[in-house]
Amino acid sequence: MTAPAKRWRGWVLPAMLVAIWCLLSYSGLHQSPMLVSPGQVWQTTLDQVSTGKLWRALGASFARELAGFGIGTTLGLLLGAALGLSRHFQRIVGPSFNTFKQVSLFAWIPLISVWFGLGDTAKVVFLSLAALVPVVVNTCDGIRSAPIGLLEVARVHGHSRMQRVFSVILPCAIPSIFTGIYLALIYSWLATIGAEYLLVAGLGIGNTLIDGSEHFRMDLVIFGMVVIGLVGWGLNAIARWTERRLARWRVA
Repeated sequence: MTAPAKRWRGWVLPAMLVAIWCLLSYSGLHQSPMLVSPGQVWQTTLDQVSTGKLWRALGASFARELAGFGIGTTLGLLLGAALGLSRHFQRIVGPSFNTFKQVSLFAWIPLISVWFGLGDTAKVVFLSLAALVPVVVNTCDGIRSAPIGLLEVARVHGHSRMQRVFSVILPCAIPSIFTGIYLALIYSWLATIGAEYLLVAGLGIGNTLIDGSEHFRMDLVIFGMVVIGLVGWGLNAIARWTERRLARWRVA
């Protein structure tokens, strides 16, 4: 199979689903008002774009997502490094963290809403938790995966502990650390929609879904779902591109 054909294979299933959607909408085979036509969704898209509603909603959601992602990733890197580098810290904090990460993310919402209210602060805290766990786990595992042989060679050559950390441990841990950051980026975006839906929505793409659901506007609901999916696809593409650049840099 040629390279262009391989690139287009991923569009086969979406194209089939859209074709079935069009068939049901325009042929009269399905009369339910819950199934809107692609044309109606397209008109809603044009309205959301031309009036600026889409950009305001995405701006609010992205602001929360980036804040939560940044806080969770930073704390996750620090905690993961401490757990991976210090056996003493691991023995003291490790069991508590292992228990903490078993608690479902959405189980924290009642506690967060009591402590931080229902506004943006609560949402950012929730997103920080979503980003924290994968970064901690992958950072710790990456640091511990450094080959013992390389560490012994560095020790024989008189490298100090700090030199071994920067010359051996961190370079070996970079792929795992990046995996944690990649997962944190995806999880924090998914948690953004959940936070906007379950807490007080305010402005955001989650509020678009709520408005569509409350007013039985399936065109608005489908529009919001498509936007969420496209943003997630874009974040995944950016992360994969960065990973490839990082891999080439490490090889060079």
